Amino acid sequence: MARDLAWLVSAAVVLSASVLTSGAPADELADRARKLHFSSIVLDTHADTPQRLLFENFDLDHRDTHGHLDILRMREGGLNAVFLSIWTPSEVSGPKGVKRALDLIDAVREQVRRHPQALVLVTSAEGVRRAHAQGKIAVLMGMEGGHMIDTDLGLLRIYAALGIRYLTLTHGSNTDWADSSTDEPKHNGLTPFGKSVVRELNRLGVLVDISHVSDKTFYDVVETSRAPMIASHSSCRALCDVPRNMTDDMIRALAKKGGVIQINYNTGFLSQELAEARRKISKELDARDAATQKRYGENEALVIREQERTRRELTAEGKLPRVSWEKIVEHIDHVVKLVGADHVGLGSDFDGATMPEGMEDCSKLPRMTEALLRKGYSDADIRKILGGNTLRVMEEAERVSREMQK
Repeated sequence: MARDLAWLVSAAVVLSASVLTSGAPADELADRARKLHFSSIVLDTHADTPQRLLFENFDLDHRDTHGHLDILRMREGGLNAVFLSIWTPSEVSGPKGVKRALDLIDAVREQVRRHPQALVLVTSAEGVRRAHAQGKIAVLMGMEGGHMIDTDLGLLRIYAALGIRYLTLTHGSNTDWADSSTDEPKHNGLTPFGKSVVRELNRLGVLVDISHVSDKTFYDVVETSRAPMIASHSSCRALCDVPRNMTDDMIRALAKKGGVIQINYNTGFLSQELAEARRKISKELDARDAATQKRYGENEALVIREQERTRRELTAEGKLPRVSWEKIVEHIDHVVKLVGADHVGLGSDFDGATMPEGMEDCSKLPRMTEALLRKGYSDADIRKILGGNTLRVMEEAERVSREMQK
């Protein structure tokens, strides 16, 4: 009798465990994740959609199968705040680069003017919170590439007045005053003028973005900046060894300064296996990218889209491995284990890179919250990762700016 009773108890425990992992509680957790996600401020620090606005006259209020981001899919994905990237390639510099940058800024502002029921242009953390309370999508602007200031602090001030709220110091090539992570070192980091750019950004309350910069430039910024910095769309070099990603020591230094690394969803920055496979076929990939650039010229929206198509073709052919969206969560988790949940956020690179499977566009974002919840993250920490950490850094930059302007 005792043995029978013990067996029944054991069976009940097994059955209970089975229900907990495969039945209602799982649905309950998914429901909890959805409520958490859609009640949070979800802030993405990097989307390249302005290229589409300028070159394709794309309207954000139109659902489109080609791109990664529009108003309808932002609503579906709970993405209620986004930095749209003002970017020109490094070779589009000087007066031409300035003109292109102003055209991109105008394209973003025009979308906000056309769709006031859904969008509002904001320039502060408080503006993001106010937009969220009103049920609107907060549109912010970041400038990707210091070459667009044309070595002119006065122009930097004009951009800030137009709404730019972060400056990525370099892009793919060195500027006249800072070294890039993907170019041969020229300045040994920041030049004296480069340091004056960082100080002026601090004074203006514009975030210093260290994505794309060389390691030496990064450490020069750490020493120079009075405000915490961001890495608006970078990932972890420990998990994917490419120059664009940050080492663990860099992440620690960024966190010690109070800053945030916003994880990039670009497959090439998430997967070590993919990075190694790309190196093996680099000649083929470079040739196809060059042909794309020649075919579409300065239409960067089409160049980006065609490059993404090329990478998906190579994946289908088995030349490149598949990359799951869960890699994003791995990079987030790596940062949290390294420096805590206060120093990581989201910086997708939507409309500017190849997205991993399962994160094809911004409508898929709720699965990120559910994944973090299933890993045991608290609601408070998830809210920080989704947007709270970036808002904190913005507020600190705004505080430093007020002090410097007194």
